[in-house]
Amino acid sequence: MPSSPLVPDSAAESHDPAVEHARRLTDTVTRLRRALRSSIRTDYPWESLPMAQVELLQTLAAAPLRVGELAARQRLAPNTVSGLVGKLLEAGFVDRQADPGDRRTARIALTPAGRRQLDDWQHAHERRIATALGTLAPADREAVVQALPALEKLARALAQPGALTEGPASS
Repeated sequence: MPSSPLVPDSAAESHDPAVEHARRLTDTVTRLRRALRSSIRTDYPWESLPMAQVELLQTLAAAPLRVGELAARQRLAPNTVSGLVGKLLEAGFVDRQADPGDRRTARIALTPAGRRQLDDWQHAHERRIATALGTLAPADREAVVQALPALEKLARALAQPGALTEGPASS
């Protein structure tokens, strides 16, 4: 049975080096996130914020936003973001502020406690990653550092899905 244009031919994909690289990168990123999350909670038991809440705090660190804006930036449903915001409100990490542009809506803003929590989270992760990088051979550590600019570009490309249909960009 011929493959549909909407359903990739897995046999053909298994021989595509780009797909294999994507598979390896996906696996590695997943394992890195899992290992970091697990090690942080082991080494820093106070760190219990779910990643979705941390990501909202990170987004709010730049500026207060409406729930709809937060949902769009996080690519989550507004009701999901409302639930996450509710938990952060209960914890005292965010508060609601009047939106100067529309008095009918509120903006969600980081509180000083939320800023401290985010800073603590960031510093704990930085220390953990720095320690892990220190265990690598110098050449491996340098390879990781050299890959960072390309990984940052990849993250930006993935954050803008419309750009992914345009084909490879020239460097």
